[in-house]
Amino acid sequence: MFRKIKNLLKSLGPGFIIASVVLGPGSITVASRIGSEFGYAFLWVIVISIVFMITYTSMAARFGVVNSKSMLQSMADTHGRWFAIVIGISAFLSSSSFQFGNNLGIGIGMEGITGISEWVWPVIFTPLGIILIFWAKNLYKVLETLMKIMVMIMILAFFINLLLTRPELTPLARGFVPSKISPDSLPMVAALMATSFSLAAALYQSYLAQDKGWRKENLKSSLRDTYAGILLLGLISAVVLITSAAALHPRGILVNSAADMALQMEALFGSAAKVVFSIGLCAAAFSSMMVNSVIGAGLLADGLGLGRSMNDRTTKLFIMAILLIGMLVAVFFRGNVIYALIMAQASSMLAVPLIAIGLFLMLNNKKAMGAHRNNWMQNIIAIAGFLAIILMVYFMYQNMLTYIRTT
Repeated sequence: MFRKIKNLLKSLGPGFIIASVVLGPGSITVASRIGSEFGYAFLWVIVISIVFMITYTSMAARFGVVNSKSMLQSMADTHGRWFAIVIGISAFLSSSSFQFGNNLGIGIGMEGITGISEWVWPVIFTPLGIILIFWAKNLYKVLETLMKIMVMIMILAFFINLLLTRPELTPLARGFVPSKISPDSLPMVAALMATSFSLAAALYQSYLAQDKGWRKENLKSSLRDTYAGILLLGLISAVVLITSAAALHPRGILVNSAADMALQMEALFGSAAKVVFSIGLCAAAFSSMMVNSVIGAGLLADGLGLGRSMNDRTTKLFIMAILLIGMLVAVFFRGNVIYALIMAQASSMLAVPLIAIGLFLMLNNKKAMGAHRNNWMQNIIAIAGFLAIILMVYFMYQNMLTYIRTT
């Protein structure tokens, strides 16, 4: 039995890497906030998000195993280099802006574990990440092993907290049934969907499948890996939301950050609960920090036509730049950091629908995909997912305008 589990884990990889980057401190914060405010009511949104994420990620995985060329190189050949460059630059800017939250998550998690100030830890973990990047001869294998460990730590930590809260099963089950959405709750629905549905991460699955060495004969393995990784992503997001809904919603306690969630766990269940939650948060933040930088750097390098491998020196220099940007913003900048982050995110908004369009076009391209093109059901779900993406971009844009007007 143990050998079978070991062989199964060995056969998996890219799906775990994608799950680890999507499930970062931002995802945990949003799930915690929504659970504390609305209880179990929006669990169904996670289910729909996972359906969309599986669809787009499996599309990218299919492309990766069927083609020897990378995704952005193929997009450049088919639709023009500008298409790939816009996606690459936007992915780099988006990854750089997300690094602030990842560094903050590491700091909050480590402070919860050790009691040492959160601002110390980015200065420790970022150099460790850079050393890891340049030390690794085969960066993919290092990331695969590390992310499997991080995901397992997250599962263990968040499930322990879930057991402490003892959620009621009947209200929990009702949360998986779609309910009427009010106009006021639409931004929350979009935010929760965004925590599990990341187009840049989905796109990068094609690169990871190729780095894994999968070819056409490995198509079933690549899809099995995709399903497993994304389902784990949804499961962990749901566990965090359920924990918050069970522990905080009945008491009328609202959380606005992962730090709030850790403090509330300590207040309700003791310091051990805070430490366990902090361990899970730290694992989520560090794994997201590493893979997020690899995705942003890899897509920029390939978009510019400078190489598609994460082992290329140019890509590693871009990775280092993203890691350092995240550390510097987290440690040294104060005041209007949020405005800078919003501007960086705004510059990446164009890439979100562009990635969806690019994936859709390439997966329906007969020359590129042959018999492995999308079927009608996959296209219907992909189009529905695209509409959800437009909704998320719209609310991101509205939030950005609101913030600018009030500052």
